[in-house]
Amino acid sequence: MKAGVGEMQQVDFSRAVWRKSARSGGNGNCVEIAFMDGAVGVRDSKNPSGPVLVFTPGEWEAFVGGVRDGEFARG
Repeated sequence: MKAGVGEMQQVDFSRAVWRKSARSGGNGNCVEIAFMDGAVGVRDSKNPSGPVLVFTPGEWEAFVGGVRDGEFARG
């Protein structure tokens, strides 16, 4: 069953391949992402069994575009 407008289908991330940025400093304060079944999951690398934020591919692309454009830069 497909999710309706404003809803996200349940995605099983138990077999996901998680990755973090190559620019991650290795200090343990990282997030990891995984792409699964038309969804993007984001989790805290220190708590891999914790909650996963789930985004649609469009939402993820908008976020990445905002980062590239400096929308979230501290002023």
